[in-house]
Amino acid sequence: MDVKRLLLLIPLAVLAYLLVVQWNQDYGQPNYDSVPETTQRSNSVTPSGIEDGEGGLAVPSASSPQSSVGEGIPDDTESETSSRDFIAVTTDVLYVRIDPHGGDIVYAALPQHKLSLDSDRNYVLLSDNSNRSYVARSGLQLDGQASRITFTPENSEYRLSDNDDELSVNLTGDVNGVEVIKRLTFERGSYAVNVNYYLANNTDAPVSARFIGQLARDNSPDPSSGVSMGMTYLGAAYSTPDARYEKVDFDDIQSHSFENREAQGGWIAIIQHYFVSAWAPQQDQQNLYYVTTDSSDRNVVAFAGPTSNVAADSEATLGATLYMGPKVQDHLEQVAPNLRLTVDYGWLWFIANPLFWLLDHIHDIVGNWGWSIVLLTVLVKAVLFPLSAKAYKSMGRMRKLGPEMQRLKEMYGDDRQKMSQEMMKFYQKEKINPLGGCLPIVIQMPVFIALYWMLLESVELRHAPFMFWIQDLSVKDPLLILPILMGISMFVQQMLNPTPPDPMQAKIMKMLPIIFTFFFLWFPAGLVIYWVVNNIISVAQQYYITRKIENDPSIGKGMRTK
Repeated sequence: MDVKRLLLLIPLAVLAYLLVVQWNQDYGQPNYDSVPETTQRSNSVTPSGIEDGEGGLAVPSASSPQSSVGEGIPDDTESETSSRDFIAVTTDVLYVRIDPHGGDIVYAALPQHKLSLDSDRNYVLLSDNSNRSYVARSGLQLDGQASRITFTPENSEYRLSDNDDELSVNLTGDVNGVEVIKRLTFERGSYAVNVNYYLANNTDAPVSARFIGQLARDNSPDPSSGVSMGMTYLGAAYSTPDARYEKVDFDDIQSHSFENREAQGGWIAIIQHYFVSAWAPQQDQQNLYYVTTDSSDRNVVAFAGPTSNVAADSEATLGATLYMGPKVQDHLEQVAPNLRLTVDYGWLWFIANPLFWLLDHIHDIVGNWGWSIVLLTVLVKAVLFPLSAKAYKSMGRMRKLGPEMQRLKEMYGDDRQKMSQEMMKFYQKEKINPLGGCLPIVIQMPVFIALYWMLLESVELRHAPFMFWIQDLSVKDPLLILPILMGISMFVQQMLNPTPPDPMQAKIMKMLPIIFTFFFLWFPAGLVIYWVVNNIISVAQQYYITRKIENDPSIGKGMRTK
């Protein structure tokens, strides 16, 4: 009985946790697509070994970087963001604005991903205004000093034409006789931007140069999370050969508890629900990965490439790739190894990955993500039917023999030891395993949990229609029909289960369909479709097996009558 109560309390405890998590707002996204503006600056502490360079570009110092916290270096460089003209770049999948001071991307909108299904506004990933500050910065460390170059662009606006597959934006500048061309290369259909520095040392002395790539974000909420009940991750991550995918919470960045890493290849990223930005340096070079806070107290994740020595009257090229877009695994894998792991399926990723592979292939055939979820659920239930059948048979026998079990309870209710002995004899006689209906369900739970996380994390479901009134699988059912159907199917399934002998357990079980129905009102429609189909198939399977058991005269043949 204690084990049964434990198995009952586990989902209730999870439900209680989810209910106390603060509801994320699901009524649209704040106005993040306004023109970037100056953010208020404040002094902040910087880890020792990391220095604030010109314009606040935190760079590694000459000494070996450590993770301890040192004194903050005030950044007294006055920002001119609000008074500068930005460089506008438009491709088929990206609309970005580049700040000529440093050549940073301070705004990135995704034309193929709208703010909401009924909105014409593009989804904004990067922006720098009063609502949110989230930018992708890059710069050079020349002779150990950070250089925030004020570049001169060839044009103020660039647009990828229908006849071209590539668009290059060249920004020119000069640092003490070193000519610098910063080239950002955009490709058709790609969210990855190649960022390269071409250096021409026209001086009489050699110079050292190092590429610095940074992502800086404040602590504003994730605008793409919707009602995810706080279960989606907003924070930083990095990858090295020794750590394929490691998260770094913003709290760890603020407390400067992250130790710097040196590794060949790798990447750094800031992750949110459905979207990611990432810097991927060249994979054949040794890179330094570090985190810090800048003068605006933003969370900064960064990498520094190896130092290159540029001899007098010679040239050099330094570069990296910046990704700004949806978490589509095929796109991410083309940028850097293991970047697809930012599509975070949790600790059951080894189950969720093949499930998504199957879902994706089903979609290639049927062309509708909603029906793909239905067919995937059917296939999963078919594969797991032997386990389900075993559980349903056990519950069916318990249901049929329930009257005799109740009679024994009433007969020996005052003598719990005697009642336990008689119940064990009864179980042995009728070949009943009290846990027979629980263990097969517990074994299946990892599969269904992995399915849940896979559907929650898949950007493919965002704004994807199903049929009739369901036009966006990533948001709640606007008519609340699916959650109600889920509650009804759950109630019907309970009717087929044996009544718990404990009256308190019976009352709790009767309340679960109501509780879960209320809970699922705000769930994305794609997830609810999965649960509804799963419950309907379970009811059909359980009804079939229960009827067979009830019509089997050999079961309960030796039952005594009152």
